[in-house]
Amino acid sequence: MSVRRAGLGVVLASATLLAACGSGPAADPGTAQIRMELSDAGCAPQPASVPAGPVTFTVVNNGTSKVTEGELQAASRIIGEKENVTPGLSSTFTLRLDPGTYLAYCPGAARDNSRFTVTGSAPAQTPAGAAALSTATTQYHQYVTAQVDALVAGTKVFTDAVRRGDLTAARAAFAPARYHYETIEPVASSFADLDPQIDARADDEPDPTRWTGFHRLEQALYQANTTAGLAPLADRLDADLASLRTLVAGVAFQPAELANGARELLNEVSTKKVTGEEDRYSHTDLSDFAANIEGAQQAFDLLSPALATRDPALDQQLRARFTGIVTALRPYQDPAGPDGWKTYDAVDDQARRVLADRVNALAEPLSQVSGTLV
Repeated sequence: MSVRRAGLGVVLASATLLAACGSGPAADPGTAQIRMELSDAGCAPQPASVPAGPVTFTVVNNGTSKVTEGELQAASRIIGEKENVTPGLSSTFTLRLDPGTYLAYCPGAARDNSRFTVTGSAPAQTPAGAAALSTATTQYHQYVTAQVDALVAGTKVFTDAVRRGDLTAARAAFAPARYHYETIEPVASSFADLDPQIDARADDEPDPTRWTGFHRLEQALYQANTTAGLAPLADRLDADLASLRTLVAGVAFQPAELANGARELLNEVSTKKVTGEEDRYSHTDLSDFAANIEGAQQAFDLLSPALATRDPALDQQLRARFTGIVTALRPYQDPAGPDGWKTYDAVDDQARRVLADRVNALAEPLSQVSGTLV
């Protein structure tokens, strides 16, 4: 999870995601190339305007530790991004953009946003397997909607326990409620203004009086061991999730968003959650792992019929590696645990590295799916 705030409105005709990955097939020669160099000062795209069509953004970090993320937003929703671009690294994402004005954003920079303009008109494209891909995006929207409904209902169980002062019941409901957020985290976090209110960690919010959401409640329940004074925060979380449900209902997904989202879920596990920093008070990280894997596999399963016709070897490789990571997680299940998993503080460093390696082995071929399908 990353926190994103932007202060510039965006006007957009429409944007179709083509691909978003750090590796995989090379960009078509007709793809416009944009460089976003991260610095303490900002990350203004160069050039700042391109014709409509496919555009590859290369996010480069030549030495700043303060700014490690570059993203593109449309109408306050993140449509492409690269996180954890630390000094000396670079990474890419590719989008098919229609005419309009977009926002390039790099949190932490002195000037953290810049306009990016797309002109002209994009040529229509009908990729092979379009019917299967259309079915995949429709069914994924149904999956996301169902997960948000379960999230709202499960969180109500959690917040009701908080409001009545039942510490034991609130702790028991915490991870099961968050599970549904984690299955669709790339979608939820694409709403740049809402995600920080729901899922920010202590170090994401410099002003502790503004810190809200799951992890603020987690800290009180597991570190301070109290529910005292938490009712307003519980009310706020319910309201923010109601807003999320409204926003999700109006989202139209593109095929590559499913593949990109699946990859981002795996990145969350291997670069952030594996450290134990996400659920640092409750140690319910394994529940998050399982949810991220479920969400990634759901997206892949929906894309698989189209992928199997284009690259059957890649499809089979991914199926085997999803099976592998599910098998690797199985020893950590604990029916006696409140969330069905062992607490993460019981997992030693070597076991954490093994889990991260299995996730990375899945993420690498998954990064090829967008370019293969579109």
